[in-house]
Amino acid sequence: MPDDSRRKILWADDEIDLLRPHIRFLEQKGYAVTAVPNGEDALTELGRGRFDVVLLDEMMPGLGGLATLDAIKARDLQLPIILITKSEEETLMEEAIGKRITDYLIKPVNPSQVYLACKRVLDADKLQDSQRARDYVSEMQRWQTLDTRRMGWDGWVDLAIDVARWDVRFDALREEGLRQAHLDFRRALNIDFGRFIEESYGHWVHRADQRPLLSTDVVKHAVVPRLQTGKPVVFVIIDCMRLDQWFTLEPLIEEFFNIQREYYCSILPTATPYSRNAIFSGLLPAQLRQKHPDLWQENSNDERTKNRYERQLLDFQLERVHATPAKPVKYIKIYDADEAISTRRQISSFRDLGLVSMVFNFLDILAHGRSESDILQELAPDEAAFRSVMKAWFTHSPLFDILRGLSNQDCTVVITTDHGAVLGRRAALVYGNRDTSPSLRYKFGLNLNTDPKQAVILRKPLDFMLPDDGVNKNYVLAREDYYFVYPTRFHEFERQYRGSLQHGGISVEEMILPIITLTPRGR
Repeated sequence: MPDDSRRKILWADDEIDLLRPHIRFLEQKGYAVTAVPNGEDALTELGRGRFDVVLLDEMMPGLGGLATLDAIKARDLQLPIILITKSEEETLMEEAIGKRITDYLIKPVNPSQVYLACKRVLDADKLQDSQRARDYVSEMQRWQTLDTRRMGWDGWVDLAIDVARWDVRFDALREEGLRQAHLDFRRALNIDFGRFIEESYGHWVHRADQRPLLSTDVVKHAVVPRLQTGKPVVFVIIDCMRLDQWFTLEPLIEEFFNIQREYYCSILPTATPYSRNAIFSGLLPAQLRQKHPDLWQENSNDERTKNRYERQLLDFQLERVHATPAKPVKYIKIYDADEAISTRRQISSFRDLGLVSMVFNFLDILAHGRSESDILQELAPDEAAFRSVMKAWFTHSPLFDILRGLSNQDCTVVITTDHGAVLGRRAALVYGNRDTSPSLRYKFGLNLNTDPKQAVILRKPLDFMLPDDGVNKNYVLAREDYYFVYPTRFHEFERQYRGSLQHGGISVEEMILPIITLTPRGR
């Protein structure tokens, strides 16, 4: 009986008899080849059975190659087609590519060329998976030689970049065993990273000359120098964007911009009321409360009011560092599609402004919404799916339209985020009174207590430059992938929030963040 498991090739060429050696070579390589002399016969064969790839001569009497191509695509848009032609005309090649051919060969072709073209089309995914797996095993072996207990900030950044890039590469890899090994490695990293932050962060916030870039440095480092050129600067904060999520978006943007990447460390807690206010004000939370007590909203029950003064804080910072631009400054916070569309319509006016600051909250809303919506949980059940949803949103978002529009202006775009997020996997018991803050990855209140293996317990808030505005006030910051749950109804809330994306604590994903500077290509 014939081997029906062989890959099936349909080859249409009016000189098919001259190609018998090529056909025999393909058959020896394990392919089943059906040969026909014209386009009409090719369509007939396609009506009789399934083929894995079509080899199509461009010049045939009767129904020509491009006409046959159109007829095949009308039946099956996904069927791979390799066009073979004697012509080297660029216009023909462009037309064929426009008709979505898979590959292109120029006659005369030898058997090996045809075989490699078929293999490239039919086995590319398998070969790429195999190579990715080998690359990952090699990378993992290198990572395991690192002494993460002794790494400094730069070492952690390099490792975070490598791991985040592999997060994205694994989205296309079907090897579940390696994917799980990668997730386990990433989780284990946060044990040592938590120790590193606990030992280092207190020194950083008290020694501005001996620390990495923090949230408080973002505007001074990335925005102010661009303002000094006199060109408009557009400063975009995508709330709650992780490093791996940026690497998912970057390929969509690089067509329009030259991209410069830098990295910074979010302040603690890694939550919007602290980290984003630090970006706009250039001040640590304790400094902000001291200098602008009327703008400090830590105890507000409304999340939006905690960041309602960002425009004023940015103005104060620019004035303090003597960088207020001569042209007007505009601030835009975008919560919904209507606001985004309205902003998109305004981008032509950005040419007349010195600085435009925009905050996009979509990712933060999506991350929090997952724990409250079954539909969102189904759409984004894990981090890989969340990246996919984010990419789909961005591709069709007004933000992408805005960036494409800005690529035609003589401006600089700076993109960053205020914090990342981590997938909560383990519940940590926390003890406190009813006035304790509600967040799941950090809390502040009176006499809070939890397991020090699961969280950093900060009994002296000023050690981390957090406001110490009450007797016995303290903070707890979750480590690794823990989230806080009270003893009351512990199991109910443990189930509810397991697998939710949360922020506020200490992890690589929440703290090591990108600063992206975009300059339009060709300018």
